[in-house]
Amino acid sequence: MSAFYRGLRPLLFALPPEYAHTLTLTGLKWFNALGDYREGEDHVLEQEIWGITFANPFGMAAGFDKDGKVMDGVLKLGFGFTEIGTLTPRPQGGNVRPRLFRLPEYEALINHLGFNNKGQIEALHRLAIFRAHPPGTRARIVGVNIGANKDSDDWLDDYETGAARFAAMADYLSLNISSPNTPGLRDLQADNQIDELMQRVRKAAPETPIMVKIDPDMTPDEACAIAEAAMQNRIEGLIIANTTINRDGVTGHQFAEQEGGLSGRPLFDKSTDLLREVYDASKGKLTLIGVGGVATPEHAYEKICAGASLVQLYTGLVYGGPGLINRLRHELVELLRRDGHASINSAIGSKV
Repeated sequence: MSAFYRGLRPLLFALPPEYAHTLTLTGLKWFNALGDYREGEDHVLEQEIWGITFANPFGMAAGFDKDGKVMDGVLKLGFGFTEIGTLTPRPQGGNVRPRLFRLPEYEALINHLGFNNKGQIEALHRLAIFRAHPPGTRARIVGVNIGANKDSDDWLDDYETGAARFAAMADYLSLNISSPNTPGLRDLQADNQIDELMQRVRKAAPETPIMVKIDPDMTPDEACAIAEAAMQNRIEGLIIANTTINRDGVTGHQFAEQEGGLSGRPLFDKSTDLLREVYDASKGKLTLIGVGGVATPEHAYEKICAGASLVQLYTGLVYGGPGLINRLRHELVELLRRDGHASINSAIGSKV
C-alpha cells in the first residue's frame, strides 16, 4: 500500500461506503485530466485474445464504474482493461440503502446494490465518445457487463437488447446472470434457460466476444455444464466468479448476516477452485477470467495457473489502494520468470 493511500484510507473508511465510492469516482475524473500515470509494460504479460492485444491481464471488475464515467481514469491506473456495468436497458435505482458494507478484518465487502445504474442509453453515449478519441500507443479495452431490469416481463429479452445495443462498441460483452441481489436471477444459469439465453445473445451480437459471469456457489458439475453450453453455443468464455451468499470465513462479524453478495479475500479459494475445475473440464477451449479475492501478486498468479487468461479485481483495490495495480504487474513478471515462463501464455492452466 502506498504511503499516500495509507494516509487517505482512514478518511475514506470514516465515510459511508457508497459515499466514499462516489468520491473515488470523482477523484478518478481529476486523475484522468492530469495525465497518464501508468508505468511501462513488460511484454512478458502481453497476450492476444479475440484478436485484441492485452498489454497485461489485469482488469477492473464490473461494479466499480457502473455507468462508464471514468473508463480512461481506470485504465490510466495501469489496468490492461476495464469492465463497465452492470447496465440494464432502463435506469434502475437498486435496493434500499444502506446496501454496501465493509468488513476490514477480512478485507471483504458485502453488497446488496441491485443493479443500480443510469441505464444503457446514457452509458452507450459515453462509450461512443470514448471510442471517438484515438487510443494513442495503448489499447483502451472496455468490456460491457449487461443485466436485466428487476421489473422486466422478459429477462432474456433484456439481455438480447443489451447485447444488440453494445455489440459494435464493446470489446466484449459480459452477461451478469449470477448476482444474488436480484431475486431469481441466478435461475437463468439453469439448463432450461442458459441455452436459450446464449443463443439469443449470440444472434444479437454475432461478432462480439461474449463472456458469461457465473456464481461461486454452484457445484463444479453445474459450472462445467455451463461451460459445455458455452462451447456448443459459440460463447467465448466464462467469468469465474461473482459474489457469494455463503458466509464461511466471516461468521460472527457484525455485518455477516447482511443480505447481499460477499466479495474479497474470503472468496478467493472457492472461486479459484471452481475456475480450476472449469478449465480442466473445458480443456482450455474457453477464455476464462478469474475474479474473486485477488489482493496480492501471488493471488493473481494462482488464478492464472488455475486457468485464467485474465484476472479482475475490485475489492482488493478498496483495501490495497490504486498502487496495487503496478505492484501486481511488476511482481507477476517476477513470479513468471521464477518458474521459467517466458510469457504469461505458458503459465495459463499450468497447475491444473
